[in-house]
Amino acid sequence: MSSERKLLLTTRIPVRWGDMDAYGHVNNTVYFRYFEQARVEWLESMDFAVSPERAEAPVIINASCTFLMPVNYPATVEVRLYAGEPGRSSVMTWYELRVEGDDRLYAEGAAKVVWMDMRTGRSVALPDTLRTVFDQ
Repeated sequence: MSSERKLLLTTRIPVRWGDMDAYGHVNNTVYFRYFEQARVEWLESMDFAVSPERAEAPVIINASCTFLMPVNYPATVEVRLYAGEPGRSSVMTWYELRVEGDDRLYAEGAAKVVWMDMRTGRSVALPDTLRTVFDQ
């Protein structure tokens, strides 16, 4: 990770039997769910409840994942969420996925989060409380 990225959250998520695919490892789509869970936990820890009733909310405009090693059941994944310096209305986030008890990197991902006015569909300035995270 570059020095421009700040670690914001580490979470642990049990791998469910149903997370696996026909090849016997976690399906590629599930990695995005793991990243999403970390992102939601981080936003909720900042008092930004993920809710359709919010007038302004974070949305993802792109997401990626590089699959380095397969994850198999049973396991608990550890997801580390990093973020970069915020822009006017967006912040870049990155993810590292490991299996608990193993230091190897199993996957890495990224997602650009944009703050959106849910009525107009246009971007709005990031909340000041979110910006303060990067000043600490």
